[in-house]
Amino acid sequence: MTSMSRARVARRIAAGAAYGGGGAGLVGAAVVGLVLAEVRLARRHVGNGSGGRVPVADGVYGHAYDIPGEPPLRLTMLGDSTAAGQGVHRSGQTPGALLASGLAAVAERPVELRNVAQPGAQSDDLDRQVALVLSCPLPVPDICVIIIGANDVTHRMPPTRSVRHLSAAVRRLRTAGAEVVVGTCPDLGTIEPVQQPLRWLARRASRQLAAAQTIGVVEQGGRTVSLGDLLGPEFEANPRELFGPDNYHPSAEGYATAAMAVLPTVCAALGLWPAEEERPDVSRREGFLPVARAAAEAASEAGTEVTAAMPTGPRGPWALLKRRRRRRVPEAEPATPSL
Repeated sequence: MTSMSRARVARRIAAGAAYGGGGAGLVGAAVVGLVLAEVRLARRHVGNGSGGRVPVADGVYGHAYDIPGEPPLRLTMLGDSTAAGQGVHRSGQTPGALLASGLAAVAERPVELRNVAQPGAQSDDLDRQVALVLSCPLPVPDICVIIIGANDVTHRMPPTRSVRHLSAAVRRLRTAGAEVVVGTCPDLGTIEPVQQPLRWLARRASRQLAAAQTIGVVEQGGRTVSLGDLLGPEFEANPRELFGPDNYHPSAEGYATAAMAVLPTVCAALGLWPAEEERPDVSRREGFLPVARAAAEAASEAGTEVTAAMPTGPRGPWALLKRRRRRRVPEAEPATPSL
């Protein structure tokens, strides 16, 4: 499928989400049924994506940067088991803790982490999670990171419905004043027990949803980072190292790789990235594209950021596609529980 074809499919799904359409796209119902059966078989073999203990990582990171009278930045994680950090044993290995520690180091300011992600969650659980965030008596988070989509594919949620729920969550958080970064649907084709040709089909379904998610998120004022294969060829080259013991959830190294890719976008959303890094680098194939084209390209390359850039033109809204240099994430120190 060409980039233009992928963009058309993503645009059709996103339009259906916005205007109440049905389950357009995602390879086709019969094929998705095959993918579903294979992935469920794989999940029975390696673990079903829910259950199991998830380390609690909530608390304050970066106390070395304490400034009397200055409150910490507030980071909230929403989404599914990947956002929660299922598959690792220590709280400091979860993506939330890694992002909080990395953000504290860049901002030179403590970061308070709250995680409301739910293992096994699909996009329709985001309404509940956002309500938890916004009903909290504490101030609205400075930034929210959402990782969602894998369970939507494996449970055959219509992609238009999936994108509609995600877009609504981003809109509510942005309206409340939070910056939002979404890690789009990861590549289910990297799950080892899924065999060819269904591995290819699972990859295609994942990328179609990821591209449509990107359009929906950018149109609501959020930014996306393509998680793809979490992130780059190392997942296929070293699956034993980058997947956890269940071969379904990322390992500590896998979460660190994902956090390295997401951290620059989190920092940019908060205005903490160097100004020269915000300009498109032609040598890195960065630039302005119609949002559907940018979404399709990002879905094909893990670690790619898409953010709104220009008002709507003849070909629809435009976006800036960036391939940011990954930032090494420092190992998370134990958090101090929030008051």
